[in-house]
Amino acid sequence: MKRSPLLASLLAAFVLTGAALPVSAAQQSVVSLNNRADAMRQHADYIREHYSKFEYRIPVRDGKALFTSVYVPNDASVKKTYPILLVRTPYSVAPYGADNYKTALGPTAEYDKEGFIFVFQDVRGTNMSEGEFVNMRPHLDVKKTSADIDESSDTYDSIDWLVKHVPHNNGKVGQWGISYPGFYTSAGAIDSHPALKAISPQAPIADWFRGDDMHRNGAFNLQMAFGFFNSFGQPRPQPTDKRNWKEFNYGTPDGYQFFLELGSVANANDKYFKNGIPFWNEIVAHPDYDQFWQSRNLLPHLKNIKAAVLTVGGWYDTEDLYGPLQTYRAIEKQNPGIQNTLVIGPWTHGGWTRSDGDKVGDANFGFKTVRNYQPVEFAFFKHHLKGGENPALPEAWMFETGANRWRGFDAWPPKESKEQALYFHANGKLSFTAPAANESGFDEYISDPARPVPYTTEILNGWSKQYVAADQRFASRRPDVLTWQTEVLDKDVTLAGPLNADLFVSVTGTDADFVVKLIDVSPADAKDGPINRGNQQTLVRGEPFRARFRDGFETPKAFTPNAVTKVAFNINDVLHTFQRGHRIMVQVQSSWFPFIDRNPQTFVPNIYAAKDSDFVKATHRVYHSSNQASALRVKVLPALGE
Repeated sequence: MKRSPLLASLLAAFVLTGAALPVSAAQQSVVSLNNRADAMRQHADYIREHYSKFEYRIPVRDGKALFTSVYVPNDASVKKTYPILLVRTPYSVAPYGADNYKTALGPTAEYDKEGFIFVFQDVRGTNMSEGEFVNMRPHLDVKKTSADIDESSDTYDSIDWLVKHVPHNNGKVGQWGISYPGFYTSAGAIDSHPALKAISPQAPIADWFRGDDMHRNGAFNLQMAFGFFNSFGQPRPQPTDKRNWKEFNYGTPDGYQFFLELGSVANANDKYFKNGIPFWNEIVAHPDYDQFWQSRNLLPHLKNIKAAVLTVGGWYDTEDLYGPLQTYRAIEKQNPGIQNTLVIGPWTHGGWTRSDGDKVGDANFGFKTVRNYQPVEFAFFKHHLKGGENPALPEAWMFETGANRWRGFDAWPPKESKEQALYFHANGKLSFTAPAANESGFDEYISDPARPVPYTTEILNGWSKQYVAADQRFASRRPDVLTWQTEVLDKDVTLAGPLNADLFVSVTGTDADFVVKLIDVSPADAKDGPINRGNQQTLVRGEPFRARFRDGFETPKAFTPNAVTKVAFNINDVLHTFQRGHRIMVQVQSSWFPFIDRNPQTFVPNIYAAKDSDFVKATHRVYHSSNQASALRVKVLPALGE
């Protein structure tokens, strides 16, 4: 039997990871992989038989040319026209050459069989397109000359050229993309071209400092930024059809150990990058939310959007959950009257196209959730671009984890959800009841940068996609992690909307991070099929906060040692039901390594320039008295009938 490269690589992965499969399961996996490989080959043949490929260099207003691949259905004619479905990407439109075809064109095979004119474009300064590439290129609200360009203008000019020059299009354009292409989709809708009728920004980047990818509430995502920019950040002197990414040799499979031995972020250039990655240099030169980062926040500019919008994200996206939530909110606020729908499923980054969506980490959703979503997205584009039946989507179509069901809402967060607070108490108790007038006290731990709390038990260099729903007992058993939990719930409790941490803390150092985690604790006798889940502490949501930014991300501020200080910050939304018989748990810690870089706990003006000697132990206290009531503020959705 001849194995496909895909099959061979996947089977090799089983061997390399030491995965033990029963013979029957292994045989079933081989059959399944062979079937999938056969289906992929058949679909690639279908595309070659039914589409013709063309390559263009589309001129934009400043004279640069953007390389664009166009796939047109072979039966397109004067009497049969098709809409354009556009993807703009910094990751290459390969394969290059009019005789070399992609093996998939739309988000799913249904698009390819339905028939669209599929367009893929290298964004400015990447691969075969001319110009200079700028990461998260700032948007210009005012453009006075042809030299004033941004991703909105490049998209407008490209769409204008396409509808005028590609034969047999019906004058309607849709745009979609996941992650960075999601950002280009959002940006392309600003001051929409009249032909742009529908967009779907999926896991879109919105703000690289406050919530997406490279930072979380100002805390640096070390593992992701290092892994991404050591390859993506390589300079490209001139247009090329070659992949310009270089793999980095970590020298060990153990990312925790690698980044611990790296020491301060300041050492990355000395040891590895040698100042050769421009955007890494920008990151370490801009530790605060200054104009460099503010100009790359797309949210205030999402205006004058005329297209229908379907924003998509995943509750378990380790990269971009902030982006879809805030993109939806900004478009809703700044573009009244347009169709603006939010879909969030139980998925990792792009999992709605790359997985079955039935499980993540230690969370099992019971069915293949992508089967519910993919027809909805297809119907959205078909309706707005081809006049298909209106899918009649709710304002927000969200997956309720814990209860494992889809729910539609007229608004997000749901209007009927009410704010309450889960208060910390002595002896690890968590309650919706505030501390009594005579209640006082605190819990404390020693935060040691030399022994940071890991964010995952996995041994890997790249960032984990499973930690977001992983059992947290490995963390709760450490002395530098504080834990509070409710009594066993006597009824279901559903949280729907954003979370907000209100912490009253003191530190013996002058700087600190705080990580707050919301956790679902299973009953002692819980089982998931043959798997014993008794007392499992499943992560529902967790976010770090760089507490030097407690008075604003623009203005870092040192702590006064031992002074009680309020630290309040936002945490991404949830829609989760803690079922009767479960407990709600909150954990607080001060490191989440190496996903988040270590705080030296000595205040320095630029945290990325900290010396190894700046990293010191500190004692952190979290207070839970009547006048210093630390809590997690939540929005509780009443049960049906209440």
